[in-house]
Amino acid sequence: MTEAAGDTSVLALEARDVWKAFERTQALSGVAFALRRGEIHALVGANGAGKSTFSRIVSGHLAADRGDVRLFGEGVRFASARDAIRAGVTMVMQETSLAPDLSVLENIYLPEFGAPGRLSWKALAARAEALLDQFGQKGHLPLRRALRDLSASQRQMVEILKALALDAKVIIFDEPTASFSPNEVDRLFDVMRLLTQRGKSLVFVSHRLEEIFEITDRITVFREGAAVADGVPTSGMRPTELVRLMVGREIADIYARGVAGRGTASAAAAVLDVEHLAAGPRVKDVSFNVAAGEILGLAGLVGAGRSECVEAIFGLRRVERGKIRLAGAPFRPRAPIDAIRAGVAFVPEDRRRQGLVQDFTVRENLLLAHLGRRRGIGLGYDERRAEMEALLDELSLSPRILDDGILTLSGGMQQKVVLARWILMSPKLLILDEPTRGVDIGTRSTIYAMIRRLAQRGTGVLLVSSDFEEVIGVSDRIVVMSDGTDVTSIPSRLVDVEKLAMFAAPRSSAEATHFVLEELAARFGGVAYWISLEGQRLYCFDAVAAPDAPEIGFARGTFPEIAQSLIPCALERRSETFLAEPAGASVLVPLRGHRGHDLGHVGLTLPPAKALPDPSLVRRIALAGSAATTAQAVAGGR
Repeated sequence: MTEAAGDTSVLALEARDVWKAFERTQALSGVAFALRRGEIHALVGANGAGKSTFSRIVSGHLAADRGDVRLFGEGVRFASARDAIRAGVTMVMQETSLAPDLSVLENIYLPEFGAPGRLSWKALAARAEALLDQFGQKGHLPLRRALRDLSASQRQMVEILKALALDAKVIIFDEPTASFSPNEVDRLFDVMRLLTQRGKSLVFVSHRLEEIFEITDRITVFREGAAVADGVPTSGMRPTELVRLMVGREIADIYARGVAGRGTASAAAAVLDVEHLAAGPRVKDVSFNVAAGEILGLAGLVGAGRSECVEAIFGLRRVERGKIRLAGAPFRPRAPIDAIRAGVAFVPEDRRRQGLVQDFTVRENLLLAHLGRRRGIGLGYDERRAEMEALLDELSLSPRILDDGILTLSGGMQQKVVLARWILMSPKLLILDEPTRGVDIGTRSTIYAMIRRLAQRGTGVLLVSSDFEEVIGVSDRIVVMSDGTDVTSIPSRLVDVEKLAMFAAPRSSAEATHFVLEELAARFGGVAYWISLEGQRLYCFDAVAAPDAPEIGFARGTFPEIAQSLIPCALERRSETFLAEPAGASVLVPLRGHRGHDLGHVGLTLPPAKALPDPSLVRRIALAGSAATTAQAVAGGR
């Protein structure tokens, strides 16, 4: 919950009886909304509920058909987004409203281009650097780089920074975390809390329930253009009740685990084998396999190379080194058409830029892959009619939408169309890059169920997602990438969000901890390691061994049971003093984040004959170099 500055009884934004229609579609039907000064207010609902339409009206992008909007008690009717910005209202768009040919710096200060007078780029760069530092992005988001060269999550970060640079009184965040990893989400939340402490008022539009319950003060729910819950305190709402309000029904199992069994494909033949794949500059050395009927999650933080890896497999990126085998045969697509004809399907991260032809109808977008694989004369649409209509019914889409423009559909319905396009092809391998980005919980559940049915039919599924809970909930097994390499391959049942984040820690974030391990090993000998202990299992995130290091039974990226290690007594007792056993003497130093979260242990194991240093000295070194702070940043304090 936020601790807002000033009088929170003051209404920063109030809307009454707002209506909006688009031709035959009634988007809003007399909705009301009240945002207090210094609060974070969740605006939630299924795709097509009217959230984005309402947000665009409040921020000046659209005009309401009728209704009243008041800003700090004053009636307003914005003729444009620039009018809203001047009044202190801005919006962080779900689909970024940035200029791809301009630099990051130019995009951050895009609204100032129309201001009178000359711009001081030196002053703007200094302000931008301060924003990047505040958001934890200094060094990760080059100000001079062209926007078109950035990933989807980086573009979303620029959109957020653009809004923060305006110093608005009211900021609407429309799905700002859709392509963020857990630690990036927490950085954003830290900034949002800071903004409310300065008296700013925030509207938070999101489909991620865990985020809503973590960051917001109150919740308003839209369904089919009407408000079905108005300003309910978040602390008084249960997740199941919120889901029922959003979609009008109970969803007991969002990840559709009952649709198909998990872990049943381990003995099946591999549909995809990747060995030491390199596709510069992000993909350096990646190896994994996907079995027929298996859902394999590919997890990692932004910059790890996940999207670039699957793009290379689909023929969108040149493979520099390594081998790929598809169904046992060598596979090296020169272009996506080669992959499509070989039975590989790909749902890209950015559906607007990569997945849809925006001027086409739903039917034309749905049958694009059919055209790509077809070799005969004519379009051959009639050949697919029966299975197309059956598939639309399975995805709760009406055949009546087939001749509508694709942009008339909500984001969730568009994503269903992109997924249906490839399901029609009965692929051997389905690659999904952020398949539920920006879609509601009901649509997500439908998509997960379809993914499971495909796997049950023998399709291998490769899932890339920044949502670690999604990766764990949907996948049978997870391969974690960091800095362009694979770090570990682990059954999803053995891992949680925190451990995935620590396995995925990029070198730039975890280097302080690594330096500590190097210093311990160099100074005292033996082997130093960063581990997490849970129940009877350990997870090793990093390890450094000196020449005289004893064998301890685990290494970086492994997750054995404690009893299988060679220092079980020290691990069982979490010993903070040296405890001797046949493999060597071991000491463990617990790490804690700034919110008191358990971030694992730094350990040191020395050979049996080695003289033992003072445990307090080991502790001081282990906690030096901001090791605990770095670990907290990696795990996001979760």
